[in-house]
Amino acid sequence: MGKRISAGNNLERLIEKLACPVCKTKVELISSGLRCTKCRRVYPVIDGIPVMLVEEARSE
Repeated sequence: MGKRISAGNNLERLIEKLACPVCKTKVELISSGLRCTKCRRVYPVIDGIPVMLVEEARSE
């Protein structure tokens, strides 16, 4: 699996446009990935690319 990296400007701008695929709520950047502010699923960011697949998410 790819390495996890910190957010750069491109990722920060992209996060503003992303939503959780389950509940359609915005996500926020945390150290372990992108967390949905409503359902609390955490989606991984691998090599700077958000993986917004439900089967890849973990619950917090």
